Amino acid sequence: MAPFSLLGRPRVAALSRKGFKSRGKRMQKRVKRLKSEMEARSEEHKDIRQVQRQVKEKIEGIESECEELQRETRFIIQQSARTQVKLALMFRILKAREDGDSDSAAKLTQMLRKIVGR
Repeated sequence: MAPFSLLGRPRVAALSRKGFKSRGKRMQKRVKRLKSEMEARSEEHKDIRQVQRQVKEKIEGIESECEELQRETRFIIQQSARTQVKLALMFRILKAREDGDSDSAAKLTQMLRKIVGR
C-alpha cells in the first residue's frame, strides 16, 4: 500500500456547495422545530406549575378545615366528659338522698355547683 492512501482522508470533493446549502437549510429547519418544541414545553411547564399552585392551595384549605374539625371534636369531647361528670354527681346525690345521707348529698351538691359554675 502506498504511504499516501486516500482511504483515511475525508472526501472533500464529495460535498459540493449544493450539499452544504441543503445541509444548512435542514439544520435551520431542525433548529426552528426544536425552538418551537422548547416553547411548547415551556408553556406546558407553566401550566403544570399553575396546576401545582392550585392543588397546593386546595390542600392548605383542606388542612385548615381538618384542624378546625379537630378543635371542634376536642371541644365536643370535653363537653361530653363534663356532662358525664355532672350526671354521675347528680346520680350520686339522688342515691345519697334516697339513703338519707344528707351530709354527703350536700357535699356532692356543692361539688356539682362548683363544676357548673366553671
